[in-house]
Amino acid sequence: MSKIDTVLFDFDGTVMDTNNVIIQSWQHTFRTLENREEDLDKIIKTFGEPLELTMRKLFPRVPVEESIAIYRSYHYDNFGELICVFPGMKELIRELKSRGYKLGLVTSRLKKTTMQGLEKYGLAEYFDTVVTADDTAKHKPDPEPVNIALKNMGSVPENSIMAGDTMFDILCAKNAGVKSVLVSWALAVTEEEKNGPDGPDYVIEKAEELLSLL
Repeated sequence: MSKIDTVLFDFDGTVMDTNNVIIQSWQHTFRTLENREEDLDKIIKTFGEPLELTMRKLFPRVPVEESIAIYRSYHYDNFGELICVFPGMKELIRELKSRGYKLGLVTSRLKKTTMQGLEKYGLAEYFDTVVTADDTAKHKPDPEPVNIALKNMGSVPENSIMAGDTMFDILCAKNAGVKSVLVSWALAVTEEEKNGPDGPDYVIEKAEELLSLL
């Protein structure tokens, strides 16, 4: 592997444990629109998708603007209280920065809550670029978000690696020519996907294990 000088991270489910706020936001939306709660596994399978795409699939008879507004209202009101950084991730990011790596965040989340989460836990200062859904016309698994991040940092794919928790992240990295790392605390990746032909280049069990891949 070429010498790595750039490390990219996904946000939800990788750096930040946003699982609870996402699940609760979906259940609030289902309760509001259909007076029921959805099966947890079905919700988890949507992790990593752009919100608009998921809304159109789950609520095809509801105007997408309406369903998104219901979801985001709950999400924004509860976001700060229902998130936390995954164990070891803050220490990993600090260590990478101290070693001189360029760091980027690539997420399908909107910039508002992305920055809210990063700033709450003192992580914003460590990233050289943050690419959100507001910054791209195309989203994961399309390579555009990663390509934008690399361009912003003056990096090249062969010297870059990306950590994520869904197949959208892994395929986005692969499509951009970047090495891919799946975090083992992912909820949305099956064993078949993990070990299949489109699976990640690496899997890590703990955040600090990423250092050994560089």
